[in-house]
Amino acid sequence: MRNPFHLVEFSPWPLTGSLGAMFLTIGLTYWFHNQSIITLIIGLLLILLTMLQWWRDIIRESTFQGYHTLKVSLGMRMGMLLFITSEVCFFFAFFWAYFHSSLAPNTELGACWPPVYVHPLNPFQVPLLNTAILLASGVTVTWAHHSLMCGNLKESTQSMLLTVSLGIYFTILQAEEYSEASFSISDSVYGATFFVATGFHGLHVIIGSLFLLTCLMRIMYHHFSTNHHFGFEAAAWYWHFVDVVWLILYTCIYWWGS
Repeated sequence: MRNPFHLVEFSPWPLTGSLGAMFLTIGLTYWFHNQSIITLIIGLLLILLTMLQWWRDIIRESTFQGYHTLKVSLGMRMGMLLFITSEVCFFFAFFWAYFHSSLAPNTELGACWPPVYVHPLNPFQVPLLNTAILLASGVTVTWAHHSLMCGNLKESTQSMLLTVSLGIYFTILQAEEYSEASFSISDSVYGATFFVATGFHGLHVIIGSLFLLTCLMRIMYHHFSTNHHFGFEAAAWYWHFVDVVWLILYTCIYWWGS
């Protein structure tokens, strides 16, 4: 008897993804110790292969085979919400470390925050521009969603192209900001918490941009309908989460922390 749930077929991608994560971790450790980067490249290639093949399978299941029923979509929504909740906990740990050190700086830091020998970045230059860019990208992705629900694929494509471009622009600006910073990740707990928190956020922006780029291609190939487009909604939720985290980062680390 048929049930409304989708029983996933045997797939090699969880295994290849796990192997890619293992090789990536080992490769990063080698790279940090000035060793060969071959293991790192293998890990990145495995993860990239897994992403492409797994996305292809899910697109095939949802768009062409019709396995993503209302029950399946509901389960995927709950799964995405739980994933975003785990990401909230992930960044909460970084903010905890930052405030633990900044609210009561010890004598090694000069009993002040930022430490006496650290010159923080000006929050009203590139960080403020990046804030405006991410806020604008939140508007454009919402525009794309409403256009998709109205069946206006032309506007949805244009707004998604704008969103992806803004995400790439943000990443370029942050990379230039890192290259011009007067301190590094090894400059006390300030450098460590700053680069870990903002760096992981930058990684999430890159992942979100890839997520949105995939959705842009699916819109162009007419994979979404006005009432069946959870893949796009998941990408939009993730992107809004990235926006909110950046607002907290900007307020607490760039502005208050400077």
